[in-house]
Amino acid sequence: MKQSKAFIPTLKEVPADAVIPSHILMIRAGMVKMLSAGIYSFLPLGYKVIKQITEIIREEIDAIGGQEFHLPALNPREIWEETGRVEAFGDTMFHIKNRDYVLAPTHEEIMTFHAKGILKSYKELPQIWYQIQTKFRNEARPRSGVIRGRQFLMKDAYSFDKSFEDLDVSYEKHNKAYRKIFDRCGIKYFVVGASSGAMGGSKSEEFMVRSDAGEDTVAHCEKCGYAANIEVAQSVIESVPRHEESKEIYEISTPNVKSIDELCDFLKIDERETAKSRVYICNDEPVLALISGNEEINETKLEAVLGAPVRPGRPEELKEISGADAGSIGPIGFKHRIIADLRLKDGNNLYSGANKNDFHIGGIDLKRDVPNIEYFDLRSVESGETCIRCGEKLEVFKAIELGHIFKLGTRYSEAMGANFLDVNGKDHPLVMGSYGIGVERVLACYIEQHYDDKGIIWEGELKPFDLHIVSLNIKNEDVRRESNKLYDELTAKGYSVLFDDRANVQAGFKFNDADLIGVPLQIVVGDRGLKENSVEVKIRKSGERTKVNLDEIYSKIEDLVKEAG
Repeated sequence: MKQSKAFIPTLKEVPADAVIPSHILMIRAGMVKMLSAGIYSFLPLGYKVIKQITEIIREEIDAIGGQEFHLPALNPREIWEETGRVEAFGDTMFHIKNRDYVLAPTHEEIMTFHAKGILKSYKELPQIWYQIQTKFRNEARPRSGVIRGRQFLMKDAYSFDKSFEDLDVSYEKHNKAYRKIFDRCGIKYFVVGASSGAMGGSKSEEFMVRSDAGEDTVAHCEKCGYAANIEVAQSVIESVPRHEESKEIYEISTPNVKSIDELCDFLKIDERETAKSRVYICNDEPVLALISGNEEINETKLEAVLGAPVRPGRPEELKEISGADAGSIGPIGFKHRIIADLRLKDGNNLYSGANKNDFHIGGIDLKRDVPNIEYFDLRSVESGETCIRCGEKLEVFKAIELGHIFKLGTRYSEAMGANFLDVNGKDHPLVMGSYGIGVERVLACYIEQHYDDKGIIWEGELKPFDLHIVSLNIKNEDVRRESNKLYDELTAKGYSVLFDDRANVQAGFKFNDADLIGVPLQIVVGDRGLKENSVEVKIRKSGERTKVNLDEIYSKIEDLVKEAG
């Protein structure tokens, strides 16, 4: 490709709205351009890499028996209502104005619709169906470039099996295929246990990349490899102590004391002596959740315990539910369901709200005073806590989700009546799995891991070109002739070549653009070098430069391309 004819609008300055490296470099290298918040156009250079990623995905999913579909992004709303996910997705789902249609954020329902009545017999199973399609989610705060957008390209695959044992096989096939895909894409990743969220199902794992730009938080043990999304991560941590003697409960006037810190300062106590109360609404019923001190309740864990979505109680609801406003609520006298984090199990001599504004209660013995309390793991793991597998310290950090695999089970097939007949002629719901990859995230994550202060560093299967010919002073007849000869002959040999043949661009700008775009191997053709019958070869990754005799470049090019990546 000749740059004089190519549309690669590079930028010298950092875009004002770009913060993370991949976002900055994709815009500066002329790979993408923002159309609106969370909506990006992929320009030819960026789309070239996207197509290479999708081909890697196709090859690996085809290799495990995948069959590719292309499903409509515009879906009848009624299909999504069969599974209750219009409500589950809430405002993140785009609705067409007449409300009869939605723009699909994923395609479980549509794949199940096509399986229903077609996959009638166990003899037709297993099946693996997939597509690479544009998806839509109404992100309230799109950010980080293509990592968190309102329109995005996704590979989603679905398996259909006759049993949960067969689902295990399909799941493992995708697990291995994903590792091959991300290995081929040159990305360093790790796998974590995760929540299935709005997808539902049982076992769920995420393929993650460590990054400060990530919106997921992960707990990881360097020693044994334990890793889990903070939504499900666990650690070993001491329970609050149970004292030999339990005090009697007593009421304390605590004017204007609302937070745990204010309570501890007012009473001169340690936060481990307190039980923080939060009221949630689940299925229109209030639930009181208790947690130790200033720790935070993990709402994903809470939803898993309660088996349904939750929301915090609104300020106007709290007094009617408990008799008090936030900051003065507690378990004594609370008339609805009470659950607590395991760390508080059977704790005594605790302080919490009195369900009366400006009052707290001391001497609470949860075992004695709250007989119907239930205990679950409700807290979020923190850095420095002990790994549940090996006893070493956990590290908690941000990460980007590349892919997610789920064992859906029969949630969708039961809801939509997608059944098959077994060997005995008995009716069963299809057993399903779901497997997604954010295609644009693969590109962004590669760049997050492969760049320097000059630009992107391409290597491996994702590189947009094998080599970059940079011609200096191309108005010079010798430079023009030798550059064009190099371009024609190397292209004829099957190499993908970007040729900077721009006539009115200074050498410094050409060098900067070459490093910014980041093709692995640069061949610099200039009149000075040609006087010595040589060209300069630069490996982008290392910055190493060597002179190569012009007559030898063709015999050495294979080794040079391999060395550069």
